[in-house]
This record gives sequence, structure tokens and C-alpha cells, in this order.
Amino acid sequence: MPESVRLRTHPQQRFDAPAHLLDLGAIASSLRAEAHAAVSGHRQIAIYKHAQATIVLYAFESGGEMPVHETEGVVTIHVLSGGLVVTVEDQAHDVGQGQVLALAPGVRHSVRASGPGEMLLTVHFVGA
Repeated sequence: MPESVRLRTHPQQRFDAPAHLLDLGAIASSLRAEAHAAVSGHRQIAIYKHAQATIVLYAFESGGEMPVHETEGVVTIHVLSGGLVVTVEDQAHDVGQGQVLALAPGVRHSVRASGPGEMLLTVHFVGA
């Protein structure tokens, strides 16, 4: 994305401090209040990134989705509110509030929100 259309402060500036206290509720509220339209029924923001680790907060609208994809890292999907259907290699998993689904590197998966909700995604990249 060109710098001229960047929605937020550059990650290098956001993640520069040695420690970060993250208020997930406040971040989710701010994310939902952004003026731009949601893409595919969700909004997202990287809330921490350092070396091989990235943490992303997603705010889903009902029916919001992420198409089939994979990443070369260990993935955890932690449902903070609402519910998600995460399809992993043709097996659907209903993941509810307070549950975590962990995926090995390279596993193809998709995500669909059963209703409005939030998800905390953590990726620990392998070999990065």
C-alpha cells in the first residue's frame, strides 16, 4: 500500500517500544469506528510485530470472511467474542469465544464469522 493511502502509523513507529500493553477492547472499538469500509466483512490491525512474531486483531461483521490461504508460520486463532467457522483442509471447526485453534505451518484454511465478533491471530514465522 502506498504511503499516501496508509490508514495508520507505520508499523516501524508503532512497534518501536520495548514493551506494549494492549487493550484489546479499546483497539477493537477503534477498529470498528474507522471511516473506511470493511473488506470482505472484516477489519484488521497488526497490534504487535517483532522478529518472527506478529499479532493481529480482527473485527468481523456477521458473515465476514477470509478466503482459503496459508502461511509459513505457526498460527493461533483465539476467538475473543462471537464465533468463527474455521475450515482446515476440508474440516470445519466451530471456534467459540474463549477458544483457540492452533495450526501448523503451511496448513490451508479459511475463516467465516457466524456473527459479529473479534479474533486475535498470532503468527510465529518459521525460519524467518
